[in-house]
Amino acid sequence: MTTGGASVRVDAWLWAIRVYKTRSAATTACRAGHVRVNGDRVKAAQPVRPGDELRVRINGFDRILVVKQPIAKRVGAAVAAEAVDDQTPPPPPRELAAFVPVRDRGAGRPTKRERRDIDRLRGREG
Repeated sequence: MTTGGASVRVDAWLWAIRVYKTRSAATTACRAGHVRVNGDRVKAAQPVRPGDELRVRINGFDRILVVKQPIAKRVGAAVAAEAVDDQTPPPPPRELAAFVPVRDRGAGRPTKRERRDIDRLRGREG
């Protein structure tokens, strides 16, 4: 269901185009500051119009979405895909992620020497 060129609440639109499974999850993301419309943090009731750019932080990465069509109700996946222009850049290659140092879970706090090694690997030598 589309609105006649008007506006829709940002949480309802994110739910309708299937970014979030539930509308309450979209509302929670807005409250936490994970949703920006045209660069500004917004509340859940902020209206979105065609042409607005949304940046949605999900799992540590930003998705860049441009509103093509305001949708108020959840629709099929094909219709939802037509209502949004996803301009999110592709994720970084998997090879680069392999060099990220990871500590074993339960290993405790790093010693001073381990912390210096971690900082050196991350390029933060002091």
